[in-house]
Amino acid sequence: MFARASCPRCLSQPAISRSVRRFSCAAARRNSDNQGPLAGITVVSLEQAIAAPFCTRQLADMGARVIKIERPGVGDFARGYDTRVNGLASHFVWTNRSKESLALDVKNPEDHEVLMRLVSKADVLVQNLAPGASARLGLSFETLKEEHPSLIVCDISGYGQDGPYRDKKAYDLLVQSEAGMLSVTGTGKEPAKVGISIADIASGMYAYSNILAALMQRSKTGRGSHIDISMLESMVEWMGFPMYYAFNGAPGPVPAGASHASIYPYGPFETGNGSVMLGIQNEREWAKFCTLVLSQPDLITDARFSNNSLRVQNRDALKEIIHKSFANITAEEATRRLDEAAIANANVSDMQGVWEHTQLRARNRWTEVKTPGGTVPALLPPGFSPRGGFRPRMDAVPEVGEHNESIFAELGFTRK
Repeated sequence: MFARASCPRCLSQPAISRSVRRFSCAAARRNSDNQGPLAGITVVSLEQAIAAPFCTRQLADMGARVIKIERPGVGDFARGYDTRVNGLASHFVWTNRSKESLALDVKNPEDHEVLMRLVSKADVLVQNLAPGASARLGLSFETLKEEHPSLIVCDISGYGQDGPYRDKKAYDLLVQSEAGMLSVTGTGKEPAKVGISIADIASGMYAYSNILAALMQRSKTGRGSHIDISMLESMVEWMGFPMYYAFNGAPGPVPAGASHASIYPYGPFETGNGSVMLGIQNEREWAKFCTLVLSQPDLITDARFSNNSLRVQNRDALKEIIHKSFANITAEEATRRLDEAAIANANVSDMQGVWEHTQLRARNRWTEVKTPGGTVPALLPPGFSPRGGFRPRMDAVPEVGEHNESIFAELGFTRK
């Protein structure tokens, strides 16, 4: 038997939504000291790796209750990527705070019954299973929509739920390659991937924004919806500039390392004691750069560099001039000149430099979260302002199956 709550808010809702509201209210009461805009929303996620976990962590940050379904014993395979964070995996710590872990063997009939009862009480179902796997488990939108008309189902996959690529395996590097990313990165000698899981991140963020939109739509219509997120389509959307640059058969951007393929000077330049990153966006800035930074005002009217297209065409000659000018000054002096000229510039930070970044510390962007390996620092979600609004959830990273007992009790199941 399932326990019956007597929350007044639940009882005031139409009968069709009472069980969902009852389950969500229980979560909201547990987090009553940390309300966010998604408090009372329950998300069930069959997730692994990065794309879906990154999406649902954003939902958890905003106050949603996220129940992560994991394999008994081993859990999400991303738990085993490395041991860099006090014995825990860096990817997993990053994408899984503020969640509840429910360990289920979803192919086992008893565990599958638990999962289906949980889904019946959820607002959102997220899954990045292989296309077709959700249907075999009875978790496709088509299967669920009649019995659960208000449920939002978000499928995340490499290439989408149909089409000739549907069943191809899709890892981040492979999707970057299919989407053309490798053709515009690197130095031209060999292709280079972006150094982070950018295709996973892109698809995770599109899943997150689509879920928020679906929740808004449901508040108006009472109806759920299906969201079909493709890593390829998410990545191709981000490739819009180089695609239009190569419009109608024109050659695409040439890989330029850390420089810009179609704007120059824009990228790293060597000084007497290290690199400085700078970018020139327009002719006004170019004139100030020549006069105030390089002390060579005659370059402004040099026929080789009189507009951006010519500077790109003659980048090697201009790079030599800039490096010669910077060779006898420090990176600090170069930065000072660039700042005085209001030319955009940046330090070339390594990871330790980011941990200690002056701007992040000045804005108090760091907090802490608990993990099974101890407390670790964590960046506050972008957009959160201490001047008003809400406090984001920054709860613990769970162990595999940590919340089995409490969730089973909540659903009225007893483990044998």
